[in-house]
Amino acid sequence: MLTALDLLTANDTPGQHAPSYYAATANHQTSHAPLEGELNCDVCVVGGGYTGLSAALHLAERGMNVALLEANKIGWGASGRNGGQVGSGQRVEQTVLEERHGKSHAKLLWELAEDSKTIVRSLIARHDISCDYTPGILHADHRKSFVEESRDYVEHLRLVYGYEDIRFIDGDEIGEHVGSPRYHGGSLDMGAGHLHPLNFALGLGRAALSAGAKIYEETKVTGIDGLGQQRVTIKTGNGEVRANHLILACNGYLGSLDRQTAAHVMPINNFIIATEPFSESEASEIIPNNIAVADSKFVINYFRMSADRRLLFGGGENYGYRFPEDIKSFVQRPMLDIFPQLEDAEIDYGWGGTLAITPKRMPYFARLAPNALTATGYSGHGVAMATLGGQVLAEAIAGTAGRFDAFEKLNIPSFPGGDRLRFPLLVLAMTWFSLRDRFGF
Repeated sequence: MLTALDLLTANDTPGQHAPSYYAATANHQTSHAPLEGELNCDVCVVGGGYTGLSAALHLAERGMNVALLEANKIGWGASGRNGGQVGSGQRVEQTVLEERHGKSHAKLLWELAEDSKTIVRSLIARHDISCDYTPGILHADHRKSFVEESRDYVEHLRLVYGYEDIRFIDGDEIGEHVGSPRYHGGSLDMGAGHLHPLNFALGLGRAALSAGAKIYEETKVTGIDGLGQQRVTIKTGNGEVRANHLILACNGYLGSLDRQTAAHVMPINNFIIATEPFSESEASEIIPNNIAVADSKFVINYFRMSADRRLLFGGGENYGYRFPEDIKSFVQRPMLDIFPQLEDAEIDYGWGGTLAITPKRMPYFARLAPNALTATGYSGHGVAMATLGGQVLAEAIAGTAGRFDAFEKLNIPSFPGGDRLRFPLLVLAMTWFSLRDRFGF
């Protein structure tokens, strides 16, 4: 099993953002000093991604003394490297959630997901975050047999949940939205959208600072003492924080910092490339309406155009925690399968990152102690959901736990063998699902 130290250093240079298109086009660079010495606060947040930044912002707005500790730079992890899709619903379809949890709880989870999109848009507007938010996500079926399921699911969302921002796309229309021969239909969700993920994270950080939160970068947490006691002690390389409350918001980079949380999540890697910029006419032949696309494979392909008309394409199967030596070539292969016409396009950037999934593909929210909360495992659906998660954690610490309880009651199981068997399970799962994607069984 890889520890937190391995995942924080195995593929990246500590203290530096990944060599991504996002880092190259960031609105600004951060330079928050590391923690030195002792600090007392109301709430200590560990992790500077969407969950932690949102929690710090919303707690500070409530007048609490908040310290956020980030091992590298804010937005350094998956929050600054992902596909930028602000999706509707949960990671799991509503029909599945209805079967698992009943219609009432499934409806509440849908409403929470709607809240998550609303909070992203409202934070962008309220704090003037320049992150290129653009409406529209196309869910594209890579098999004809999936098309009728898409039609039925769209109808279900419209009739049962009153969601009218989504519509079915048949095989005759799919080519009007994505310039690829690989897709047979799907659904177009104009209530969803896409953005520059690192600039969104940086904007949250700036907002949290303005609200009064303290942010410490290059401050790796090495241990936690006193869970359940009146004050928790969070130890770092050069100091420690004593806090009334603790929030763990580490997602794929948690490692063994907390064994309970680690047993419920599995870190996995994703990879993205960015092409050279295209002309306006060239870009319109690839994705005519500037929407984002996610396909129906389990090992998903996802792509969109950047603000300067580069194709940002995520895909590729990885069976371990080491990044491929040549990420550009690694992801170019699935890109050319979808867009063979791009064979001569230059690839300017290639990067990877680590996220966390759970056995049920739903986020894991839990009370580790009366004064310690964790939220993680967004399973590739974290741009909006993690931002909401931070707000939900802040509410729970302030004494309003209704939305937190809705997530905690999902009773996410741990992985068999806890955190010790995650790596062999990852290999088995990726092998099975990649075979299923290829051969359709």
